[in-house]
This record gives sequence, structure tokens and C-alpha cells, in this order.
Amino acid sequence: MTQAALTHPPAAPAPVAPAPERRGPLRWGPPRWVAARAGWLGPIAVALFAGLLRFRDLGHPDAFVFDETYYPKDAWSLLEQGYEGSWPEHANEQILAVPQQIPLTPAPEFIAHPPLGKWVIALGEWGFGLHPFGWRFMTALLGTVTVLMLARIGRRLFGSTLIGCTAALLMAVDGLQLVMSRVGLLDGVQMFFVLAAFGALLIDRDRARARLAAALPDGGDTVRLGLRPWRITAGLCLGAAAGVKWNGVMVLAAFGVLTVLWDRSGRRWAGARRPWRSMLRLDALPAFLSTVGAALVVYVGGWAGWLFTTGGFDRQWADDRAGLSPDSFLGVPLPQVSMSWVPAPLRSLWHYHSQMYDFNTGLSSPHTYQSNPFSWLVQGRPVSMYWEQVPAGQRGCTASGGCAAQILGLGTPLLWWTACFALVYLLWRWFFRRDWRSGAVLCGVAGVYLPWFQYQERTVFSFYMVVLVPFLCLAVAQMLGAMLGPEGCPPERRRLGAAGAGLIVLAIVACFAFFYPLYTAEVIPMTSWQDRMWFTSWI
Repeated sequence: MTQAALTHPPAAPAPVAPAPERRGPLRWGPPRWVAARAGWLGPIAVALFAGLLRFRDLGHPDAFVFDETYYPKDAWSLLEQGYEGSWPEHANEQILAVPQQIPLTPAPEFIAHPPLGKWVIALGEWGFGLHPFGWRFMTALLGTVTVLMLARIGRRLFGSTLIGCTAALLMAVDGLQLVMSRVGLLDGVQMFFVLAAFGALLIDRDRARARLAAALPDGGDTVRLGLRPWRITAGLCLGAAAGVKWNGVMVLAAFGVLTVLWDRSGRRWAGARRPWRSMLRLDALPAFLSTVGAALVVYVGGWAGWLFTTGGFDRQWADDRAGLSPDSFLGVPLPQVSMSWVPAPLRSLWHYHSQMYDFNTGLSSPHTYQSNPFSWLVQGRPVSMYWEQVPAGQRGCTASGGCAAQILGLGTPLLWWTACFALVYLLWRWFFRRDWRSGAVLCGVAGVYLPWFQYQERTVFSFYMVVLVPFLCLAVAQMLGAMLGPEGCPPERRRLGAAGAGLIVLAIVACFAFFYPLYTAEVIPMTSWQDRMWFTSWI
């Protein structure tokens, strides 16, 4: 090459018109569109599957199932009166009769749980009437939406749409979650709010770290994160969970610790020299106000019907009283001071709460299906919520020995037993690998499950653990994801892991299908029912 060629390169060739681009199906067709939106299409597909299971023949059985004898009627009373009124002895038969009679009276009734969960049930009754479909509609809707939320939460937590959808699929085929989504009880409503709070805290964690990342390398000690709407959202959801049932307060405490630890680790990651000090100085008070403060507002707001009417139980207790403070709180003596500056309705509400506390902590009446929390993870004593023996020749029963129709609050056994191993795996990951994702799931498990062990003498039931189901499914999904192997592992390792994980999921789905008749009160031969009673404690 000559010197002239080096200093004066040849002119560029004339442009040539490009050949028409072939838009093959893999580049431009639906598969690419689907792949680009899999983060939503996958969760929506699983949620639609769950919705079909939960809404199918939702009005069956046409009866009050277990504690439906309380909450749907309370919900209707809230719609009509703003507070829980009393019902005559044979009200259930009158409500289910044709023509229907609704014998609600204005006399107040003592109620052991806050009203917010019953207000949620009342939304379905407002739309569809005081019928089984109406009082089960909202629990079915929230049970379906919870599946969608879990898929998105799992995707955010593990960075994998597949793992998120796997967790959601597992919850869609859990028998306990299905049953509690098809009955008008409170626990399914509480599950929705607890999981929503967990998801909101995850989003808040990601957004807080994004703000800290923008201030690197030395913003960990100085940056104020300002308004954190997702943490406020979590506080609102936790207040709603407590407004459904009081054990939501324990979850609030657990998640409060979790978000504080996340703030501390975020400060350290952002270069804080003293992360604990920086967290306490910059984040602790806003965290308390965002969670506890917001929760308190929602909880008190749930009592609006009781506060703004005059007929509720003990609503006028404080009227014409001296206004002294309570003499004790949780058994601890308190000094007597004037509380006349507190409005009488709020003092009456406090008195009502003291009675509710005494009832809930002192409830020890024996019940056929009560169980100990130690047995809940292995489904030692599920609750039979509905039972009907069907003679041969009736309702399609052709078995000579007769048939049975039952609703059994039994979690899909293989899923729950697998979850026991998954929790051990997560404990190992959290303790030895400092895996924050495992710690987050375990925090949810601890906040929901462990507080029940302090009530060994109280009458408690295993269906309370429907609130635990999303965290068990996340644990199992994380363990199945680990079976696939880390990135960069040999293809043979991936194939074996995928086969093993797939077989576990298929086995859980098959187990759910086997027990499905016991979740929906299908009429099956007595012999088939007996085949499903694997343990005498299930009867």
C-alpha cells in the first residue's frame, strides 16, 4: 500500500438498496410478542386457571359452611346497619328458604373479630345478595388475585418469570387455599392483604436501592430517600390485615423488622461507614410512621360503621362516665389518669377491644377439629367444614354403599410435605449463604406461623394457615429453581434438574386432582371417600 493510499483512502462505494427483510415467525411473529410480555402473560394465565377452579359452581353447596354461620350474616348487618346486629335461632334456614326471609334485628351482638374482613365479604353481598354465591364472591376474587400477585412477587424476588409462575401454580393447586377461596370466612381475606404488603415492601426495597445507587459512591451516610409510597402501601395493607384478624399485628411486627434490616443493608451497600447509625438516623422514624402509622389509620377506619352509628355493642359504654384511663393493659396495671379529653366513642372502642382480647386469648372450649400448631405444616388435623351423607339413588349416587359430599380444609398433602423440606433448605441458604431472598420468605413464615405457639391452650384450627400458603409456595419454588442449577452449569445438569423439578410439580398437581372432590363437596362413593382418608386424624 502506497503513502497516498494511507492518507487518501478510496471513496466509499455507492449505497446499494437492501434486500427486502424476511419477517420470519421467530423474529416478528407472535412468539416474540409473547416472549416480550411473558412477565404478565404467564401470571395472568395461571391466575385464570386458578379463577376457573375458584368460581366453578361457587354457590354449591347451598348451605352455611362451618363459620359461614357468623361472618356472612355479620357482613349483611354491616351493610344494613353499620354494625353487627343479632339474628334469631333459625335465621340460617330462613335465609336459605324460598322465598327468602332475612330476620335481622337491631339488637347489638358481641363480635370477636374486627369488622374490616366482613366489610369485604359485604361487597359481594351488595352485588349478589345474601346468598352463598354472594357471600363467597369476594373471597373467590381475592383468592384468584392473590395467585396473580404471587406470580409477580416471585418474579421480582427471584428474577425469574418461570419461578414466579411456578409458585403461583403451586398455590393455584393447593387444597387449603382453594377451600378458603370458596367459603365466606375471614382468613382468605387476610391472606390477600398480607401478601400484598409483602409485595409492596419488595417494590419499596428495589426503589430505595435505585435511589441509593444514584448517590454512589458515598451516599449511604447522607442520602434521604424521601417519600416512599410503596412502604406506606405496605403499612396500609398490614393495617387491613390486622383489621380482618388481630394476628395481622404479628405480621406487621415481623415485616417492620424486615424493612428495617433491608434499610440497614441498603445503606451498607451504598457505602455507609456506620450503616446501623445511618439507618437509625435517616430511615427508622419514617419507617415507623409509614408502616405502624398507616396501619393504625386503616385499622381504626375499619371501625367507621361502629363509630358513626350508635347501636353497636358497647358503642355508648363511655357516655356519662368519668373518663378514667384503663386500669390495666394486657394484664399490666396502669395508673389511673383522666381520659376525658379522648372522645367518648374512642374510649368505648378501647373498652370493647379489652373484651375482645379477653375472649380471644381465653377461648378454650373443646372442638372436634381443633389442633395444635405443631401439626399444621404436616396437615395433621384438617377441618371438615361441610359433610353430607348421600343415600344411593339420590343426587346421582349409584354406589350401593351410598355416597358422601365433603369440604375438607386440607392443604394438598404433597405440596405441604415438600414445603417442609423447602423451609429447611431456605434456612440453610439464609444462615450459611446470607441469601436475603430466603430470609424474606422465612420472615413471612415466622410472622404468620410462630405466634400461634404461644396459644397452646387456646382452641385453634389448621385452616388459619391459609395465610402461610403463599410463603410455602415461594419456598418450594425457590428450591425447585435451585434444582435447575446455577447459570453456566453443564446442559446435562440442567436437563436432570428440570426433569426432577418437573416431576415434583406434576406429582403435586396429580395429588391435588386426587383430593379435588373433597375440596368442592362433590358427591363421590363412600369407598372413594375412604380411599382419600390417608390418616385417621383426617376423619
